[in-house]
Amino acid sequence: MSLINNKNIIRLVLLSSFIFINVLLLYGLSNVLEFLNSGADRKNILHLEKETINTYLPKVIWEKIDNEGRVMEPNTLQILEKHYLLSWYIRNNAFEENKKNGIEDFYTKSSRANLFKTIDYNKKNNIHIESTTIEHHPRIEFYSADGQQIALTDKNVIEFQHVYKDKNLIAEIQDTATYKIVFLLEDGFWRIRHFYKAPKLPFLKDTLPTLSEFKIVGKKIKFKSNDFVIKGINYYPKNAAWDMFGKSFQLDTIAKDFDIISHAKLNTIRIFIQYEDFGKADVKPEKLRKLKAILDLAEHKKLKVIVTLFDFYSDYSLKDWSLTLRHAEKIVSTFKLHKAILAWDLKNEPNLDFENRGKENVLHWLEQMATLIKESDPNHLITIGWSNSTEATHLKNKVDFISYHFYNAISDFENEQAQLNKKTSKPIVVQEFGIPSYKGIWNWNGYNEEEQAQYHKQMQLLFKKNNVAFMSWTLYDFPKVPDIVAGKWPWQKLRQKKFGFINEKGIKKAAFQYINH
Repeated sequence: MSLINNKNIIRLVLLSSFIFINVLLLYGLSNVLEFLNSGADRKNILHLEKETINTYLPKVIWEKIDNEGRVMEPNTLQILEKHYLLSWYIRNNAFEENKKNGIEDFYTKSSRANLFKTIDYNKKNNIHIESTTIEHHPRIEFYSADGQQIALTDKNVIEFQHVYKDKNLIAEIQDTATYKIVFLLEDGFWRIRHFYKAPKLPFLKDTLPTLSEFKIVGKKIKFKSNDFVIKGINYYPKNAAWDMFGKSFQLDTIAKDFDIISHAKLNTIRIFIQYEDFGKADVKPEKLRKLKAILDLAEHKKLKVIVTLFDFYSDYSLKDWSLTLRHAEKIVSTFKLHKAILAWDLKNEPNLDFENRGKENVLHWLEQMATLIKESDPNHLITIGWSNSTEATHLKNKVDFISYHFYNAISDFENEQAQLNKKTSKPIVVQEFGIPSYKGIWNWNGYNEEEQAQYHKQMQLLFKKNNVAFMSWTLYDFPKVPDIVAGKWPWQKLRQKKFGFINEKGIKKAAFQYINH
């Protein structure tokens, strides 16, 4: 009897094991089928480390959705837009690197054949193409009843290309094109089946009415029909140098500083927005709130503000254009009606990036940025803060007034100003000038506080004599200066700390009596 029982137990164990193993196999197979049929997460398939907002973010303006066929669901439209932008991003990367990674995930077999031919040809001939788009105007033409096919027309796609052969730039292309595109839903994702570049269509952009209180008349800035001569200062709070919108943000402290500036009969301040600090393309709401608080306070104190964008930014590559344009568009459009703003300063000293980033790359980026800011905010002036007078006429036809920084000898000033006046019919602002009151072991040839005061006295006499608009550097001496600004060595930092009219203890230095004329 025990032998029979043992056999039955063995049979039961074997049968149970067989059933269990088959269940596991079926479960695993079902998961594989589910993965293949429903589509894996797009980030895992393509190994994209970041979402589109950190890689490629052109402006997308959908035309009215009144297509033939099935009614377009809002969620489907949102997914379609995401997959469409990723298809452009993968295509751009493929042409830049001459690699086919990711193309099969966004293009059907028939459509990717031409892409593969182009990549193979470029690779063979040592050609690579950097490209981006910054604006799309898609319109749904047809959505099939079964929800598996979509046809759209993307009008007036603004795109840029840099073509290199043997690592040498051979062509720079800016185009406004129209594309006809057909999508198929495969594995839960919208893939491009047909991609056709159509003949150009006429394109008229909407223009916003100008509500500006500032106007340029000849070489003068007019405010409500009166001459407005900028008499200003570059501003950071004493304990928040190059970190105005950070954890040390104190509106009460800023208000007291604005009172000091107003009582000195200055009328303008210049502040700085750092690209990464504000969230890059995904601009942080808390930063916008702090900026609004500062602008509101400046308006209350009757101060005008020049807002310098993209501080510490130095990329300029085509791949980054869509992100930087979205960043600027968000900030500028948010404050396009704010009365405290005098001007948007596109970039601080961009000519210092000419050598490392390429002069043409920097100038092309600035040109596009100027166009976008004027479109987003026709109410305020724009300028660029060049590091010297020699470079200051770059893009002079794109800006409303010329800004440059003067750190040369006082004896050179009138000649530099006169030469610049001959090259432009625009108003000119000396946007930065000054010397540090630091003379010590790390700088024997420096200046003491009395010498700093005499410097400002002489500069103000020249400004008054020549009716020059000016903005000095800066209100305060700073207890701390970040390494990224001046370097980490004492002979670099100590000098940068001492440009102020007020010392670290809040006491006015001798130069303060010459902060204005």
